[in-house]
Amino acid sequence: MKVKKILVSQPEPADLEKSPYKNLVTKYGVDITFYKFFEVVGLTVSEFRKSRIHLNEYTAVIFNSKNSVDHFFRLAKELREVIPDSMKYFCSSEAIAHYLQNYIQYRKRKIFFGNQYFADLIEVLGKHREEKFLFPCSDEKQTEYTKMLDKAKFKYTKATMYTSVPRDLKQFDLKAYDVVCLFSPIGVRSLLQSFPNVANENVTIAAFGTSTHSALKAAGIKLAIAAPTKASPSMAMAIENYINGKGQDEAVISRPSSLKKDSSHKGVGTSSGTSRKPKSVFANKAKYKQLQEERKAQAAARRAERMAAKEAQVTAKVDTKA
Repeated sequence: MKVKKILVSQPEPADLEKSPYKNLVTKYGVDITFYKFFEVVGLTVSEFRKSRIHLNEYTAVIFNSKNSVDHFFRLAKELREVIPDSMKYFCSSEAIAHYLQNYIQYRKRKIFFGNQYFADLIEVLGKHREEKFLFPCSDEKQTEYTKMLDKAKFKYTKATMYTSVPRDLKQFDLKAYDVVCLFSPIGVRSLLQSFPNVANENVTIAAFGTSTHSALKAAGIKLAIAAPTKASPSMAMAIENYINGKGQDEAVISRPSSLKKDSSHKGVGTSSGTSRKPKSVFANKAKYKQLQEERKAQAAARRAERMAAKEAQVTAKVDTKA
């Protein structure tokens, strides 16, 4: 497929050289325009107080974006609520975890993060079900993140701390772009607000995330390039597959690091791309505790075997000397 110009509904990366889009520019000569389709506006103190949520009543916070981090600590300061040192922070990526250093001292014992995907974080959260979770987020009713949390049956409180406002996009001529990339339902709403007849236009739409796909379907807009998929875990890779005329199931990719298998383990994926299934998240707390106890017992048994082996070696040496 011939693709020369792409409109990406995100801010321009701070360092394009390290961006996944760099390969599209250098390898395929694609001209990429970055422009965020919406603005993030934080709730005022009086607006947030209507939710009757007190931040210091929670023992853990789930962050899925830098926006959620900024507005959580902004509101904490404006509300004059002291966040306890014992608070645990769960971040969807390592980048967001490091971003926390702008507000707190980075300590591994209370900051946890997934490898790449929010699904990785769900696995981590499964080990801390006893915590009282707060999930700072935008005013979207439901996202793919809340769907994952609900599916895994986590008890959490959704705290709306900011809202997304569509921006005027009429400065752009959509027909001048070969692909328009969207990353959220608010991006779809912004596109429709500026171009009400976009569904009838000959525009190739790429979208990331199931909630974005659903928003496009509801608006009657055709989705041409979908991500993430097994073949296209990122938007950049999905576009590259599209340029090369590959079906999304034809490309070969690496699984998220949390799902990779070590070659020394039984049942290792072969060259055909087979890999193990992700760890299950136990919704049943009793079953989870039972599994943990079994693992502890197995670990204790292995330690006892090692100690016995060492003692046997020492005894053998003493007998030899004697």
